Amino acid sequence: MVFLMLTTTGWTAVYRPASGASPREAALASWTGSRFEGRVLPAADAPPSVVARFFARLDGAQRVRLAEGHPLVVGNLDGAPPSLRYRANRMTLQQAARVEDARAHDITLAPADRATAARRAHRFESLAEPGRQILVFDPTGGGLAAEVFGDLGGARRVSVVVPGVDTDALTFERTVRRLTSPVGMAESLYEAERAAAPAGRTAVIAWAGYTAPTGVGMDAATGRLAVDGAARLRSLTSALPGRASVALFCHSYGSVVCGVAAHELPQRVTDIVVAGSPGMRAANAGELGTSARVWAMRDAGDWIADVPHLEFGGLGHGADPVSGEFGARVLSAAGAKSHTGYFEPGTESLDNFAKIGTGAFGSTVCATGDDSCRRGTSATEGS
Repeated sequence: MVFLMLTTTGWTAVYRPASGASPREAALASWTGSRFEGRVLPAADAPPSVVARFFARLDGAQRVRLAEGHPLVVGNLDGAPPSLRYRANRMTLQQAARVEDARAHDITLAPADRATAARRAHRFESLAEPGRQILVFDPTGGGLAAEVFGDLGGARRVSVVVPGVDTDALTFERTVRRLTSPVGMAESLYEAERAAAPAGRTAVIAWAGYTAPTGVGMDAATGRLAVDGAARLRSLTSALPGRASVALFCHSYGSVVCGVAAHELPQRVTDIVVAGSPGMRAANAGELGTSARVWAMRDAGDWIADVPHLEFGGLGHGADPVSGEFGARVLSAAGAKSHTGYFEPGTESLDNFAKIGTGAFGSTVCATGDDSCRRGTSATEGS
């Protein structure tokens, strides 16, 4: 019955742009095969190391000119300097806001489409505000986005928030129920990390850089979208500047993405934390094939506990990460209050996130009340 529900419920009305080539397709067509001041441009899907070497050969003025000529590509190009991506994405956001504002006033469109366009215009204008560090932005379809809090280039530890279902450009940030959005989660974690380690050099990324399922329909019950998300997550973590270690904080379906990605993540990913997980598409932590520490938590009132933790015929995501058999380090989530409260200030879930994000592993609070989840860690490891 639960799987029948998963495959037949959930809203599926996802915004799509007007007919014709998507913004991303048009930008890639312009980029592919182009030359810049005599140089062949790297492929848009080139390894981050190749992209980084290309940009290292350009001076500051050349980088800016390239970003201004191809903002949608440069803004999403793993391996390009983050500050340049911020600049390029601000340009793309401003243009996307103008397009959506025009659609919002187009009387030939249905009222619902005009309303959606108005909401998108408002969201894009907000993301384009000065000072915001937008690392990813693509308006195609529901839209992809990622934002950095802190100094990414100077950080010694980077935390990445990987959200779950119903995440797109519109829900990337919210005014109401702020902490259920990727931006709200990341802001809350960043503030908690700064409080836990005021002198620590940390940065947090709100990453909605993959197409997430909508509702609890078929896509949420399978790993199809997680496969693409995992590839994008691997690219992101491989492209981060410097030598910072990385911790992933994977909520709900985001834990499926992290589980699929785990075996190919770079060594710099030292910790994978899952909260409210339906499973990681593995029978146990060993099957993930990662050297990273695997942590798990679930609030006592989280409805995800009622979803069968198994996989059959492609449906379901495997074993329960908080079960003893799985072998994760099980953390306390006291105070989280159901499925969406893990990033609420004052909860043990957020406190534990901040301790892992700052490297204070020895002071984490285990779900069992003993030190079982802390064994083999150091209180200052990685700080």
